[in-house]
This record gives sequence, structure tokens and C-alpha cells, in this order.
Amino acid sequence: MDKDKIIDAITNRILQELGLDDDRHNFHDAHGISIAISARHVHITREVFEQIYGSGRDLTAYTMLYQPGEFAAAEVITLVGPRLRAIQDVRILGPFRKATQIELSRTDGVLLGIEPPVRRSGDLAGSEPIVLVGPAGSISLKEGAICANRHIHISPEDARRFNVKDNDIVKIRIPGIRALTFENVQIRVNENYLLQMHLDTDDANAAGIRSGDLGELIKD
Repeated sequence: MDKDKIIDAITNRILQELGLDDDRHNFHDAHGISIAISARHVHITREVFEQIYGSGRDLTAYTMLYQPGEFAAAEVITLVGPRLRAIQDVRILGPFRKATQIELSRTDGVLLGIEPPVRRSGDLAGSEPIVLVGPAGSISLKEGAICANRHIHISPEDARRFNVKDNDIVKIRIPGIRALTFENVQIRVNENYLLQMHLDTDDANAAGIRSGDLGELIKD
């Protein structure tokens, strides 16, 4: 298998984990919120990216994501924990960010030998250190690895429809044979957002969720 085919195979596998191979992730109705399963990934600054991919390099958009302006890049990296345990082929998501943030599941943390705290996006102070390795070098970050909190992207219009506001904490009920209710779900309102809930792979597996399944919002 040549290099391009290997890259395509890796990309397709990760996009499946992200739920982007399933058109159902575009669907929601008046009562349900579509769920996307967020596999491990990295948001990165240009500075850090150039250190591990080479000066002057830029992210290459491979597949556009559901949220406007965001994309899965063709570039992947290796994550290395303090015990030299590694996870390869971790997808970078674009565009560049102001801070480098590595989003993992609890299971990923166990594999790497770290304990990433559950945090809101951007809340990185005191989070877990980690090493990022790319084709042109590596960088050791003093912090940046987290388990992203459960959250819902929502537009102002949909926020009014669901009677919620930015940073509200709600519950989401998941029906089915492994039915459960997720608590501590953050509402994130932005005029550019499309309605979608994000769960990591551990949470999704616990409830037997596939990307595109619907959850019911329960506000205390």
C-alpha cells in the first residue's frame, strides 16, 4: 500500500470515529438534539504546528466538519505520555487556535499514563502535560491535555427554542436498551453554531450511542 492510500485509510478510520461518515449527524427535530461522537483530537497553534511539522507549513483541510469553518486536517500527530506510552495518528482539527488543546477520553489517558481533567474548552491551566511528535520534531507541553466536558453547540435561535442560555448546565436523556441520562452538560451559544451535542467515546460507548442519534434535553 502506497503512502497516499495509507493516509486515506487512516483518515477514513478517524472520520468514522468522529461520526462524520454518517449523514444522520445533520438531523435533529423539535425535541431531540443530534449527538456527535468526538474521538481523540488536537487543536493546535501555528507556532506549535510549525515546530512539529516544519517552518512555513500550514494545515491541509481534508474534510469540513459540521460546525462552520472547522475542518479535519490531513495532518496527524503522535501523543506520548510520561511513561513513553504513545497513541499514533491523532487527527489535528483546524483552523489554528490561540492555545494547543489535546482532547482525550479517560480511556486514552489510562493508555498514556496521564489523568486529563474534565474541562471546558480553553480551560487548560493545570491540565496534564504531554508530548506531541510530528514528522519534523517534537514538543513537550507543560499543560494542554484534557477530557472535554459534555457540551452542546447551539445558535441563539435554537437556544430560545429550547429555553436555555450560554453556560447553562442541563441534562440529556438517551433512550434505548442502554438508556441513561447525562448530567453536567454545558450549553455553548454562538451565532455561528449549528445544533449538536458532543460526547467523547467513553460516554458514547456507555450509552450505546452512534453519531446522529438523538438525545432529549432536560433542564432542571
